[in-house]
Amino acid sequence: MLGELRRDVRAVTDRDPAVRSTLEAILCYPGLHAIWGYRISHWLWRRGLRLAARVVSTITHRCTGVDIHPAATIGSGLFIDHATGVVIGETAEIGNNVTIYHGVTLGGTSLERGKRHPTVEDRVTIGAGAKVLGPFTVGHDSRIGANAVVVKPVPPDSVVVGVPGQVILRSHPRPEPTKPDLDQVLLPDLVGTSIRSLLTRVEELEKAVNCHLTPSNVHPADSGMWPGEDFSI
Repeated sequence: MLGELRRDVRAVTDRDPAVRSTLEAILCYPGLHAIWGYRISHWLWRRGLRLAARVVSTITHRCTGVDIHPAATIGSGLFIDHATGVVIGETAEIGNNVTIYHGVTLGGTSLERGKRHPTVEDRVTIGAGAKVLGPFTVGHDSRIGANAVVVKPVPPDSVVVGVPGQVILRSHPRPEPTKPDLDQVLLPDLVGTSIRSLLTRVEELEKAVNCHLTPSNVHPADSGMWPGEDFSI
């Protein structure tokens, strides 16, 4: 247990440049307090003290704004940045060195008992406001973009953006593959790229049509004026 607590503190000092000391991390980071509260409640849960575990998790939720079910499985080195609004469901499983930002939900989509929450593998980064919903796996070393809604499996070393989340396989290796991918700026704009591609194709088609205009299909009206729909204007 003590080793786990030390790794939790190290996750804060390693992944947040705002922290100035270990003591500051211990005293001032609600995400760290939430993880420690979870570890206590999980210890109680595994020993059959279910009500006591839920009481501890409820107190932790009220103090930190993070709601982690004591039955969830969380590895070492989890970092919850800013903490507020994070929800981790009962059957969720989280690997080692995962980074979660505020407003993230690891939720279920079924009322059936059994596995209904996601499995998040090692070194995954989940951006602010993202929702990962359902009993599937988010592969190791992946990055979920801010506000994405993920409802299907994510292969390892992928990027997910949008609503619903679209999976993008990386085209370039990460500079530090053994560390979580924290660069939230490098998120492709799928909609913008698709629209630009369509506009380019439409422009090319219009140019091709205008290059082959013949008097038989394009001509001025009886008034002598050309109809505007015949031209790209």
